[in-house]
Amino acid sequence: MISPGFDAAWAATWPAAEYVLAGGLVVGRGGGGGGRVSCARRLEADGLQPGGDIGADVDAAEARHRAWGQPALFAVEREDAALAHALRRRGYTETEPTLILSSPVAPLCEPEIPRVTAMELWPPLAIQRELWMACDVGPERQGVMERVQTPKAAIIGRMDDRAAGACFVAAQGEVAMMHALAVLPQWRGRGLGAWMVRRAAQFARAQGAVQLGLSVTEDNAVARAFYARLGFSEIGGYSYWRRE
Repeated sequence: MISPGFDAAWAATWPAAEYVLAGGLVVGRGGGGGGRVSCARRLEADGLQPGGDIGADVDAAEARHRAWGQPALFAVEREDAALAHALRRRGYTETEPTLILSSPVAPLCEPEIPRVTAMELWPPLAIQRELWMACDVGPERQGVMERVQTPKAAIIGRMDDRAAGACFVAAQGEVAMMHALAVLPQWRGRGLGAWMVRRAAQFARAQGAVQLGLSVTEDNAVARAFYARLGFSEIGGYSYWRRE
């Protein structure tokens, strides 16, 4: 189960344009910013316990999705059998199993980052925005970053005297979340991603955070191995549920 602290940090560091309650669910209006900001999900982690009219909540969430003109989408934690059952009965299918990973900030901050390899700034440079675009992080997802009201930074990674990578990090209390880590193909496998993660951890520590979290799809074995080498471990998971 994803802890309330991490759930709150995720909502604060990757927010929807608008949230509306649908019983025990909260529905996000994403505006094209991706599944996490465009889904309905349990309002609180302790809502995983059976009880209440889950079917009515699903109906209300579907109505809100329709009103916003976005496809019905639900994010269901893997322990939430009751919500999964209600969706399956309505013809929904589980997709994109996703893991939440976390690492203590302190160990990530220990190695000294080579000069001008990874730097933080806000707002992002034009070259960072272009780099994100090249890695399928389009204007809508970049717009999610703009909405964040907590301390935040865009990390730029450089290699061979070129801008080669970018990521976004924001902090909420003792948790910081990293999003949209991207390295251009010609520079992958040379350690730049690790230096950007470490720079994000340094930013997190400066904001008082003690944990750095992120998400990765379960079938992305390369990314999972990369984060495991850096000391990240699994703390929860969820899937998206869709209907044709």
